[in-house]
Amino acid sequence: MDRQLANISLFTGLEAHELSVIHESAKVKAFPRNTIVIHEGDDSDSLFLILSGRVKVFLTSEKGREVILNMQGEGEYFGELALLDDLPRSASVITAESCQFCVITKTAFQKVLINHPKIALKVIKNLTRRVRALTDSVKNLALLDVFGRVARTLLSMAVANEEEGVMIVEPKPTHQDIGKMVGASREMVTRIMKDLVVGGFVHVENERIVIHQKLPRSW
Repeated sequence: MDRQLANISLFTGLEAHELSVIHESAKVKAFPRNTIVIHEGDDSDSLFLILSGRVKVFLTSEKGREVILNMQGEGEYFGELALLDDLPRSASVITAESCQFCVITKTAFQKVLINHPKIALKVIKNLTRRVRALTDSVKNLALLDVFGRVARTLLSMAVANEEEGVMIVEPKPTHQDIGKMVGASREMVTRIMKDLVVGGFVHVENERIVIHQKLPRSW
């Protein structure tokens, strides 16, 4: 599992022996599709590292309206705030497909950080990158129009395909899910996606979205 842990962005820069220390404090758990992993408001006690599969991070209003904060896949993580404070979970997480997680409890992880200060410094640096990325996301929501937010969201989910010379979003999110991520209606997202296709910026095939060129920030 050390090789899989090396792909987790939280542990970027850790050496082999340091990854082994993390490995010793972790447990692997599997969850089927459409399983709630954590509930908003639950007590916080564990960090989840995604070894395989995808999850949806979301909030639900008192009226039942769902807002998707993020879609995460292999190599990403969630629940990191559990390592830093004693407050309840700030969001809910559900599996979008069958998943395998590496789970580390707060007690086990804090013991690692106390006994291995070099690991602690590297983890803090990587957590800082996460905070900067969240700041950028908030800035984009505040400054970009709906078209720009959709374009930005697609690019953030895309992975470069060097053989084809394009960016790929796979699996393809639904227009409803994209709308929940950018604060827009499904109809508005459908209209924007149609414009991107007509403009030659993207095309949709099977279960993926192919991005051919840099997406415009606005209409």
